[in-house]
Amino acid sequence: MPSPAYSPLFSPREVISVILGGGAGTRLFPLTKDRSKPAVPLAGKYRLVDIPISNCLNSGLKRIFLLTQFNSSSLHRHVQQAYRFDEFSHGFVEIMAAQQTPGDNTWYQGTADAVRQNLTHFDNSPHKYVLVLSGDQLYRMNYRHLINEHIKSGADVTVATIPVRRSDAEGFGILEIDSEERITRFEEKPKDPALLDTLRVKEPVLSRLNNPSGEDLFLASMGIYVFNRDVLAKSLSGKQVDFGKHIIPNMISTGRLFSYVYQGYWEDIGTIRAFFDANLDLSHELPKFNFFDTQAPIYTHARYLPASKIVRGRLTRAVVSDGCVIVDAQIDHAVIGIRSRIEAGAVLQDVILMGHDDYETPEEIEKARAKGLPPQGVGYNTYIERAIIDKNARIGDNVHISPQGKPENYDGDGYYIRDGIVVVPKGGMIRSGTVL
Repeated sequence: MPSPAYSPLFSPREVISVILGGGAGTRLFPLTKDRSKPAVPLAGKYRLVDIPISNCLNSGLKRIFLLTQFNSSSLHRHVQQAYRFDEFSHGFVEIMAAQQTPGDNTWYQGTADAVRQNLTHFDNSPHKYVLVLSGDQLYRMNYRHLINEHIKSGADVTVATIPVRRSDAEGFGILEIDSEERITRFEEKPKDPALLDTLRVKEPVLSRLNNPSGEDLFLASMGIYVFNRDVLAKSLSGKQVDFGKHIIPNMISTGRLFSYVYQGYWEDIGTIRAFFDANLDLSHELPKFNFFDTQAPIYTHARYLPASKIVRGRLTRAVVSDGCVIVDAQIDHAVIGIRSRIEAGAVLQDVILMGHDDYETPEEIEKARAKGLPPQGVGYNTYIERAIIDKNARIGDNVHISPQGKPENYDGDGYYIRDGIVVVPKGGMIRSGTVL
């Protein structure tokens, strides 16, 4: 909700939101083996795309375009099932899949190119401002404040930024701003320490930031932009394909580009390690991201599942989603997805179990066993440590899964190790008695 000092300078109907569905998502492989990044399950019952869509809805912005290209079928299905507006709300989440046209026979070549190819469709919705968002980040932001600051500053483009430490700076596009927070320089993933030194946040901006450690801070682009409509069209008139690498740096000398400094929690879910850590943090008593915020809830597909049933067991630091059955298992530091079944004697330590799309009937379980296949879920006396078990996986009885003693990155038989974390892919199977 807006603060008491908030005074809106625009109407929500003057804004369209454009969510970029992401590329191939190679750094999140194998979670992106059969789905796009925004479709990756999050926190047991959500998808990553639910975050920017929910932020838009909570900000009163209900005209949303979602641009998709790679492995997008499950993403399309989720969005169509989750986000339906009545005819009186004038809201929509419209999916804009990449397509070849008589004027352009190429797929999206980058973030800017994806927007360029859809400008004619956006023009069918009256607007003054375009909010460009990423579909694979975890954060909560009231976009009304961002757009308000954009208008107050008289900016052509506003780039949302977040302060990061030196150790993280080389992984982001880093901005330099002046005392009015106007952007004066942009460097994409600077590696040279001498160059990085010149990009440190300086006074008087530094004194306005929360920095109890006193460390050097740098402003990283969050990949969130507000464009004036005419400025966006003009910036995309050429053939440059990416906002961060091309459009923003090239506009600094010719346009009015400002930074909106965000100081809340934000995580770019770009790697298996980032995904793993962000999910397991939710099991803590006071997580960095709060799904329990009733003022700005995160929306998703309503499934009407029964409450989870725990027959016996010991659960500590666990997030358990709807429709699960847990029988005499030990679970510590874990996120358990919808419709999960965990049998007696199972031990899960530092685990993301993504759950299942459907329940297996007793007849289906018997048929699977007759073929020598374990049922869906986690079998009897199975030990799983530091792992991600993707959706619809079958883990048999007396299985041992752990990355201990193995390479940081490795492709095994029916499993992968990325960033020291074992990943069993979607629909994967680990037979009974297997030791990984």
